[in-house]
Amino acid sequence: MSATLDKATAENFPVAPGFLPRAWRDGLTAVYGYARLVDDIGDGDLAPGGRDAVLLGLDPAAVDDPLAMLDALETDLLRVFGSADGPPRHPLLLALRPVVGAHSLTPEPFLGLIEANRQDQRVRRYETYGDLVAYCELSANPVGRLVLSLTGTSTPERIRLSDAVCTALQIVEHVQDVAEDLGRDRIYLPAEDMRRFHVSEADLAAPSAGASVRALVAYESERARALLDEGIPLVGSVHGRLRLLLAGFVGGGRAALRAVTAAGFDVLPGPPKPTKSGLLREVAAVLRTAPRKR
Repeated sequence: MSATLDKATAENFPVAPGFLPRAWRDGLTAVYGYARLVDDIGDGDLAPGGRDAVLLGLDPAAVDDPLAMLDALETDLLRVFGSADGPPRHPLLLALRPVVGAHSLTPEPFLGLIEANRQDQRVRRYETYGDLVAYCELSANPVGRLVLSLTGTSTPERIRLSDAVCTALQIVEHVQDVAEDLGRDRIYLPAEDMRRFHVSEADLAAPSAGASVRALVAYESERARALLDEGIPLVGSVHGRLRLLLAGFVGGGRAALRAVTAAGFDVLPGPPKPTKSGLLREVAAVLRTAPRKR
């Protein structure tokens, strides 16, 4: 459980910073633990030995079968929401149960994350940008919606703005992780854009990016930047510590994009990462520019 939660430090944005109220931190940590577990199952990044499979009621060897693991995880998730056959078995889902009850959370966002990882097992390439955005609707947007629900600030307009931010953050990760994703036989750069910039899959496997790959990465980065800008009013629509948290999400995405730009859009040697000072500068910039709503 701790190994899964420890991965929070590698994110582009703070997951549950200490300035938040304890109840919010506990809720965000529980949601992050669940989301990280789902992704680790889908990516084959679980700890060796099969303990997670056993916790979910499977044979240890099932740890190497992502679809079986995701099915078992969905069954355990339904226990969080009152399935008749007892409490959740996995400790990360057991930790989620009081959060769900306290905030009257619904299953749909959690199920969306599972479905996104099922899609990762079936779909390895995305033809259009629209196809990629539809994937982000499952893989990223539920997290933002859960943050709004946990903080009691969910409205239709905030959901719309949150979706823009979360889709942007997912695209930023795809841009940073081109080489890592290719190692898993996945490409999240739309095929139509690869053709437009004359980029082949072989080009993505090179040790460093040529001019065409850099141009493609710059293009996708600008799309993500535009979505982050679209979502900035979300920060201005809330107050206090939540405003700072949401600024951290948007600023984290902007700082990551700045790191990609500073690398000359060459993401193939490894994901460019923002510095702490760069992150703080971007968060401050978001706080300055976010329009306040009374």
